[in-house]
Amino acid sequence: MKIKVKEIRPGSLPERHGDWVDLKAGLTVKYNKGDFVMIPLGVAMRLPQGYEGHLLPRSSTFKKYGVLLVNGTGIIDNAYAGNGDEWHFPVFATRDGVIRKGERIAQFRAVPVMKSVKFSLVSDLDGPNRGGFGSTGR
Repeated sequence: MKIKVKEIRPGSLPERHGDWVDLKAGLTVKYNKGDFVMIPLGVAMRLPQGYEGHLLPRSSTFKKYGVLLVNGTGIIDNAYAGNGDEWHFPVFATRDGVIRKGERIAQFRAVPVMKSVKFSLVSDLDGPNRGGFGSTGR
């Protein structure tokens, strides 16, 4: 798979380490506890037709920086691919801190988009009842 990448901020090119692609802070960002911050990732990309990007924090991001990705998962669709469409990492800060330019803070995967979906209305799903959302029967 080839992904076109435009480096908007020098030193921000993605790096592949394993199955996911690491993304870096495009600028040094200081924040205070309770801040909402859009951290620029320094790149714009054109994902291949039929793919979307799934953006998540790296496993060490919260421990190192005390920030949480606000949307749970960032979804970047194929149409977000212009020269000025810099990817960002929207976070909520749980403590004061700083993320320095070039530090790897996020990761993404290019995932095939869901093809055509059809729904069929039924009165019975023919599956076991597990007790409702979040209960696993307990």
